[in-house]
Amino acid sequence: MQYAQLGRTGVKISKLTLGTMNFGYWQEEAISFEIMDRALEHGINFFDTANVYGYDKGKGFTEEIIGRWFAQGGGRREQVFIATKLYGAMTDHVNDRGNSAYNIRRAVEASMKRMQVDHIDMIQMHHIDRSAPWDEVWQAMETLVAQGKVSYVGSSNFAAWNIAQANEIAKQRHFLGLVSDQSVYSLRNRHIELEVLPVCKAYGLAQIPWSPLGGGLLCGIFSETDSVRRKRPALLEAAEKIRPQVEAYEQLCRDIGLDYADVALAWILQRDGVTSPIIGPRTVDQLDRNVACLDITLDADTLQKLDEIWPGPGNQAPEAYAW
Repeated sequence: MQYAQLGRTGVKISKLTLGTMNFGYWQEEAISFEIMDRALEHGINFFDTANVYGYDKGKGFTEEIIGRWFAQGGGRREQVFIATKLYGAMTDHVNDRGNSAYNIRRAVEASMKRMQVDHIDMIQMHHIDRSAPWDEVWQAMETLVAQGKVSYVGSSNFAAWNIAQANEIAKQRHFLGLVSDQSVYSLRNRHIELEVLPVCKAYGLAQIPWSPLGGGLLCGIFSETDSVRRKRPALLEAAEKIRPQVEAYEQLCRDIGLDYADVALAWILQRDGVTSPIIGPRTVDQLDRNVACLDITLDADTLQKLDEIWPGPGNQAPEAYAW
């Protein structure tokens, strides 16, 4: 396994992050345990989850599965840097959501209980909460850090100016502030190249992209005969709208002799500013294939062809649209 610094911290995390959103939702608990065990065998030490995962099977269910896996012992908890998220509504209670100090404290303690841990390595705000002042947010986070319940704080789905504002106010309070950000990023969606990637570099944040396979659209959606992806009408509808691009991508993958998903993951692993993309394997075999992508290097010609099929903004802001 290859490792990288978690932003401007002294922590080293694996170059692939194990995403757990499928656990208890798309995947049964026993297989989830097998995937987590295999991840440790590969040297993956960064697991990502969220308090809302489990969804219609029960919000918090994924964290409970992780907790039962940790409870087996064998050094599982000690080997994992566990990151979870808060923000989403957990109940119908009006304050059981968002980034208020009230919810931050309650959400962290609830996640600790579900995961059977005495601290969370990194708590992430799942979305910007425009109603919560940053002094309130940071006061709550500072208290949790002082209590030893949280080590680091990250963001997810923040705009660049949200990240800058958050860290400037944290600096005024002599607090470390955000050390990582999770944004949607793939060949299909390259918006963060405009401002989010540059601001992460400027403030020393790790970038932990989610959905690097475009939600399944980059996995050979028009080439497979039977898959979970093909049974998702919304994804098929989205793919049909850009069928020429998808078909050109699939043909390129066949031309270079690589699996569709492997090309998408190898591409994001080679992007400047990316620290550790989140993978969400549903099987141990998928996990093994994801890890093998660390050994794939796409050549300049292939990268150019991918840019032609899936053009990004071409530069960061404002050069991408001005001068």
